[in-house]
Amino acid sequence: MKLYVTTTPGLEDVSASEIKSLGGKVKEIRHGRGRVFLTGDLKLVAKLNYLARTIERVMVLLKVEKFESLNDIYGIVKEIDFSFINPEQSFAIRPLRVGNHDFTSLDVGRVAGQAVIDSYLDGRGKRLKVNLDEPDVIIRVDVINDEVYVGLDTTGDVALHRRGYRVYEHPAPLNPAIASALVMLSEWKCDEILVDPMCGSGTILIESAMMCRNIPPQKFRKRFQFVKIWGDKVLEDVKRDVVEKRIDLNLVGIERFRKHLRGAKINSEVAGVADTIDYVQGDVTRLCLKRANVIVTNPPYGLRIAKRGLIEKLYEGFLKSVVNADRIVVITAEHKILKEKAEKLGYSFEGERWVKYGGLDTKVFVLV
Repeated sequence: MKLYVTTTPGLEDVSASEIKSLGGKVKEIRHGRGRVFLTGDLKLVAKLNYLARTIERVMVLLKVEKFESLNDIYGIVKEIDFSFINPEQSFAIRPLRVGNHDFTSLDVGRVAGQAVIDSYLDGRGKRLKVNLDEPDVIIRVDVINDEVYVGLDTTGDVALHRRGYRVYEHPAPLNPAIASALVMLSEWKCDEILVDPMCGSGTILIESAMMCRNIPPQKFRKRFQFVKIWGDKVLEDVKRDVVEKRIDLNLVGIERFRKHLRGAKINSEVAGVADTIDYVQGDVTRLCLKRANVIVTNPPYGLRIAKRGLIEKLYEGFLKSVVNADRIVVITAEHKILKEKAEKLGYSFEGERWVKYGGLDTKVFVLV
């Protein structure tokens, strides 16, 4: 099958590497558009949904084509053969629009939905049922600038970054798929000490522990959309192949606020990795970390700190406290401040990349 996955724009290459490790054959990476195209079978669809840590959704590619108008989108969708949908099944369009257009995402959904109905009527002589709340089949129609992507959603309305272990919600939580990508970029090994000195609700540390213990990121998920289409046998086969590991890890989380520290501990317990993480209450600007191979963190930025002076003080104090680490990975929207402070303190930049996160243009830095 021709497939594509959605991922965080800017981290497509990380997701592509993970896809290859799971057996997928990557054909194209759309850098900056959060899309990776690949080929694979139904088992790969199940593996990506259940085991991949850095992606958002898995789609069977029905068509990708350039367009100019809503009428073009109607024609592109109508040309697709939807005979794989059982006449008794319901469907829904989930539209997305990114870029400048003279129409809305609601317009895309309306036009594409009519095109699916008309195509099915022409091909099978029956009118498909629409169910916007609990559809059997979800068709994604993503309008990204001048291209339209049409895909059969095998994941469902709940994206794969929703892990199920976060009982405590931090006011500015890090997307777990991004957290996993950051850890991968750090090249952290399971026998190294990894520290998150501004750990919030513990996402980076929990994802690291689950990675090393081979705990599936979707272990707590109850529903996948592809099961409604193809049944659950292939999913059960994938689950049976998973062997979790009980290994000791050196993970440390430091957090200034006690309520977040308590929340991180709760989340770690739900994820089944509480025994692998040492949580400590502390101020990152007053620490001197002498034992840390790798630092991976998501420091406060944007609305979380209102004054530039406070951000500068925090970032400088943070970089001074972790100067003995071998590798440091940071994601922030305050990239100019971080770069200025890192250069002043003599850090080397092994890598930096733009990452679109939550509507913000953030940067990921790898420092040594």
